Amino acid sequence: MRLASVDGIPAAANPHQKCACSSTAPRSRNKLSVWTEKQTARGALAERVALSRNSASNMNPTGMSRALSGPPTLSRHAADTARLAAPLAIAQLSQMAMSVTDTVLLGSLGPDALAAGGLGANLFFVVVTLLQGVLTSVSVSVSHARGAQAEERVPHIYWTGFLLSLLLAVPAFVLLSFAAPIMMAFGEPALLAHNVGEYCAALRWGAPASLIGIGLMRSFLPAIGAARRLLWVSIGGVFVNGFLNYGLIHGAYGLPRIGFLGSAVATTITVWLTALMLMGLLHLRPRFRHFVTATRPNVPLMGELFGIGWPVAITYGVESMLLLATGLMVGLLGESQLAAHQIALNVASVAFMVPLAIGQAANVRVGFWSGAGQPLAARHAGFVALGLGVGFMCLSGLFLITAPRFIVGLYLHLDDPANAPTVALASSLLGVAAIFQIVDGMQTVGSGCLRGLKDTRVPMIAAAFGYWGIGFPTGYTLAFHFGLGARGLWWGLAAGLASVAVLMTLRFHRKSLRIVDSGGAA
Repeated sequence: MRLASVDGIPAAANPHQKCACSSTAPRSRNKLSVWTEKQTARGALAERVALSRNSASNMNPTGMSRALSGPPTLSRHAADTARLAAPLAIAQLSQMAMSVTDTVLLGSLGPDALAAGGLGANLFFVVVTLLQGVLTSVSVSVSHARGAQAEERVPHIYWTGFLLSLLLAVPAFVLLSFAAPIMMAFGEPALLAHNVGEYCAALRWGAPASLIGIGLMRSFLPAIGAARRLLWVSIGGVFVNGFLNYGLIHGAYGLPRIGFLGSAVATTITVWLTALMLMGLLHLRPRFRHFVTATRPNVPLMGELFGIGWPVAITYGVESMLLLATGLMVGLLGESQLAAHQIALNVASVAFMVPLAIGQAANVRVGFWSGAGQPLAARHAGFVALGLGVGFMCLSGLFLITAPRFIVGLYLHLDDPANAPTVALASSLLGVAAIFQIVDGMQTVGSGCLRGLKDTRVPMIAAAFGYWGIGFPTGYTLAFHFGLGARGLWWGLAAGLASVAVLMTLRFHRKSLRIVDSGGAA
């Protein structure tokens, strides 16, 4: 059994313990010296208890302070996972709220500004999200190090991840610099391509901040028990982004009026403020400072982080491409079906933020217990997270089935006869989305569990096969050969996600069981 630790220092290395119990004084001592030693020992013990309590309070958000007192119960796994996932889910929703704010304020300038800003923002989001997938390796690496009581490795991981974030920003900056030619290559009108290029030219300066503030920090902070910092900074970012968006678009609050480009500038400023705020909280707070002690980035470690992370980026990419291809095919069916598709996809995206956060929490907790040499606890942490994700999505799906018209009414006027076809189709798609959501939640949590075991390449292959080998052909066949239209495409999405969910869950079951049977050896 491992020795207990105080602020990450093994008990055997604790100077207080050494002075309290290593005395070799002669047996014949006067009463005063004996009394003094007893008082010293009591004082040292009290200090150790206080430090232990402080350490436990720091680790409680992820339940990691109990790593050395034996594996937790299933109910404790559930509580700790929920406690870690809650601030992550709110942070994800806050990021969505920023996107909604941009869309609403751009819409006030007319359809041309909305189209250019929307396309530019989507291109930026796709590029940085794919690259952020590489940085998910930081979370599992830190979790493994902390589970193994090797916290001296954490600063190396942090600074290597920081340098990796800056390096990944280079291709993002270059790609966004050529947004206009890319739009032209896809046959977009010249004016629209020009406006998208200008929008991305402003957004590209936010790429490094996005990769640091969202990519790196969203991986690093939960792994050290500081997920709540993400919550408050993300919520504050929504209000800052709204203030700057309105001010720079319309010239309010004493800010210059720069039209639709004001939204891009506001987003860039907001992501930089977010990144700097999170770094400030991390570097200036004494309880976290030892995790970021200045050290040189490690090239072999960077190779390890990239090796774990690049398959995750590819996985994000194949899923994003499937959704994009589905949207393009729905567009061929007419505006009404495209509008219904957008409504259903938006509702599903909001609900998806919760299992996405649970998957991130599973990544941390499975990684921690795996690093601690307790594979059974890692296995339990993963399956409890799967249960939480599926359970939430079942409740969400039940709501979609029982109140589809209410949900659609949040987007369209139900009493307008012109909206009747869209309302009917959107309500029908929400029924498919109820099943879609359950398997979507299952696959994203399963993927997080496997990342906790540093298993990312086989899941990448499973995702590519499920999305494009099953999901896309099924959707295309049902939509265009069986005449199901948008519903057929959504059933294809559900089939693809279901296959990926089954493959991810089976992979985690077999791999975690094999590690348990082998006594902890991967």
